[in-house]
Amino acid sequence: MKNSKKTQSVWLTLALCLGTAPSISAQALGEVRIDFDPSTTKVEFTLADVLHTVHGSFRLKSGNIHFDPTSGVAGGALIVDATSGQSGNNTRDHKMNKEILETDKYPEAVFTPKKVIGQLAMQGGSQVQVQGTFRLHGADHEITLVVPAQVDGDHVKIQTQFDIPFVKWGMRDPSTFILRVNKDVQMSISGNEKISR
Repeated sequence: MKNSKKTQSVWLTLALCLGTAPSISAQALGEVRIDFDPSTTKVEFTLADVLHTVHGSFRLKSGNIHFDPTSGVAGGALIVDATSGQSGNNTRDHKMNKEILETDKYPEAVFTPKKVIGQLAMQGGSQVQVQGTFRLHGADHEITLVVPAQVDGDHVKIQTQFDIPFVKWGMRDPSTFILRVNKDVQMSISGNEKISR
């Protein structure tokens, strides 16, 4: 009888340990946080027309992404200074700010992450998808970024590219009768950012 009770007690203890193992494991993993350095993070764009391709950049004001590696639930924001657009041509940049982006009304572009899909390796290379909302020109748009990542110690090197259909999203088409401009602008974000857990 005593042995039977002892055996039951052992099995009960084992079952409880196994039952709580996942939550303990998840707790031990902790939240992952990536802090973006505005001074070194590159936010670049490419826009093609019939004559040539325009390359330019914007300045990142601030940025951080944090997420639960178990559920993928994410938060934070990447805030881009929409007024900082530069393409090497002052006349073109002035038109971009005043007539296309209307930066006097909408001075920022903001990406807000909602979920990270896939496993980010905490050492070496991996690739994840980041679902979120991109707020541009006063409107929110759902997008998913494919993000290759390379973690080395407490830094992660990332680079993501995506298209913005700016005319479809309600911004003015800068095309003229003579000059036809692509309706999508290609964006890229890259940097070697601080990662912590």
